[in-house]
Amino acid sequence: MNIFVCVKQVPDTETKVTPNSDQSFIETQSIKWILNPYDEFAVEQALLIKAANSESNVTVLRVGSVKDTEALRTAMAMGADDAVLVEAEDNLDSYSIAKALKGAIDKTGKKPDLILTGKQAIDDDCLQVPQILAQMLNLPSVSVVVGMDYESGKITAKREIDGGSIEVYELNTPGIIACNKGLNTPRYASLPGIMKAKKKPLTQMSLADAGVSDSDRKVKYFDFHLPPEKPAGKKFEATEKADAEKAVSEVVQLLRNEAKVI
Repeated sequence: MNIFVCVKQVPDTETKVTPNSDQSFIETQSIKWILNPYDEFAVEQALLIKAANSESNVTVLRVGSVKDTEALRTAMAMGADDAVLVEAEDNLDSYSIAKALKGAIDKTGKKPDLILTGKQAIDDDCLQVPQILAQMLNLPSVSVVVGMDYESGKITAKREIDGGSIEVYELNTPGIIACNKGLNTPRYASLPGIMKAKKKPLTQMSLADAGVSDSDRKVKYFDFHLPPEKPAGKKFEATEKADAEKAVSEVVQLLRNEAKVI
């Protein structure tokens, strides 16, 4: 059974993000990169399925710059068997990324039985790649999955929708599942796992190798800038009743005339 897991490398949530010099993207030189948290659930689910199906192989895929392979090494340290990196800019649009992932899967020569992804990346929040990839591969897909059972080529997936309700889907493999928080509890990479990850195969290919060209890009980004700084807050002393009434009046006036929220 061939299981592919599509992952993305994203800035650590504590990283201070700033635009680059031409405002075409963010400055990436000093960023600490991590495995996208939602993709951790996808990796863990692949490993759980592999544990129940001993002949399975888990391959991790990523599209992005080659300067840091932390996400792929983390996934292999968790237990994935091998990895593929499609070398590209970190600001590709969703369509180009999906096409590169499809090309990378085709290049491996392994027919996918199951493709797992995170429901979204925490940096751009597009929620598009799994669905585009499913369309390109002509495979059924279920997104925002919080529960999943796999048995004999059949998947039962529980999908979270607005209002807290759960939808249940049944599909035959091959298929694509986009994983959400709550599906499982991702394991930590052990020290032996980290050491083994350094020796596991990591294949690198270009966008051209994956069948992607500049003409495939549907979206181009520009004019990245930081949001304006918030003005300093205002304090009101109201220890006495008369002071409290005055403070309330001032706050209401500020909300109406300055903040314009009432």
